[in-house]
Amino acid sequence: MTTSVREGLRIVHAHGDRVTIADATTGVELLSYVYRAEAAWEAPKPYLHPLRTPSGAVVTDYRPNDHRWHKGLQMTASHLSGQNLWGGNTYVHGRGYLELPGRVGSMAHAGFDEVGSDGARAVIAERLTWHPHDGELWAEEERRVEAHDLDPVSGSWALTWTTAVTNRRNEPLRFGSPTTAGREMAGYTGLFWRGPRAFRNGRIVGPDSEGPGLMGRQAPWLAYSGEHDGADGHATLVFAHAPENDHAAESGGHPAHWFVRDEPFAAVAPSFAFFDELELAPGDTLTRRYRVVVADGAWEREEIAEYLDEHPW
Repeated sequence: MTTSVREGLRIVHAHGDRVTIADATTGVELLSYVYRAEAAWEAPKPYLHPLRTPSGAVVTDYRPNDHRWHKGLQMTASHLSGQNLWGGNTYVHGRGYLELPGRVGSMAHAGFDEVGSDGARAVIAERLTWHPHDGELWAEEERRVEAHDLDPVSGSWALTWTTAVTNRRNEPLRFGSPTTAGREMAGYTGLFWRGPRAFRNGRIVGPDSEGPGLMGRQAPWLAYSGEHDGADGHATLVFAHAPENDHAAESGGHPAHWFVRDEPFAAVAPSFAFFDELELAPGDTLTRRYRVVVADGAWEREEIAEYLDEHPW
């Protein structure tokens, strides 16, 4: 086990298992990045759980009884060239969700390039490989997870997740979703957050509107607030695109749309293949950067906009 202790953010690495980032002043563990392999049926991949607010309230769920493969905050690929790197049953148009273990793949930890903290910012830089069920190498990923901007006054901290996936096949990789496969308004894929059971029927807020009607819409950010079980109060998570993501395809790139639910569970994903497949040519790299602000309290739209203005990319 390796520990890096600085004023601000402390990082502890339990080798072969997880990396934990904590507030060195309060001792609250803000996140655990778990990279050990888990059940094959659940499409093994690293994930963040638990994710906590500065006060210590947990804002992720892990292996809920409705979807055992939902694990905190994780990078997923629900439909990838006929394979399922999401986990569990696979959606097949006209037949629904089927148990097809031969389609369930994995994202494997290959090594760390950096695990450390300077106090103000803690960094986990990782290399991964993506595989179909038979274990063939389909893609290599460089991932960077950073915790920063811990602020006890506002009761918040920020997480930046950067991913760069390079196609190592001799043919294109096709990123899709249940919606590209024929199911309406189920465009989940990419970075995916599963909220706690208590966050069901929470509040969904966007820059100009709010509510579950934001499903399938485009916007630079989306926020979800929920009320805790077991502790008084609320928490808010703000999910934001980096400018270079070009989420609205203004420069001709592939557009992103929000997948968001408050019923029957809380979930958010800035889907990069909601309505249309994203095709990645051999040797090309898909790069995306996202920010997740984790805060105590139920933030209003004006508070969120002000925070994002004061914390530019």
